[in-house]
Amino acid sequence: MEERRKAPPRKDKPDPERMAALRSLPLEVKERITGEEAQAFLYKEELPETLIEKLKDYIEDMPTA
Repeated sequence: MEERRKAPPRKDKPDPERMAALRSLPLEVKERITGEEAQAFLYKEELPETLIEKLKDYIEDMPTA
């Protein structure tokens, strides 16, 4: 099982649309997302592969590298 780590607090504000998207996910998906993964998503950082895998059924347009 993945270790649940909290991300350090930030001074800037998270993207409100991404916050709404994260909150709208099913509980079983949200429970699997780590603090670091959530932070990357909310602050438009590079998404970890682990998060992309967890959200693959919910992401509409994924840019390809």
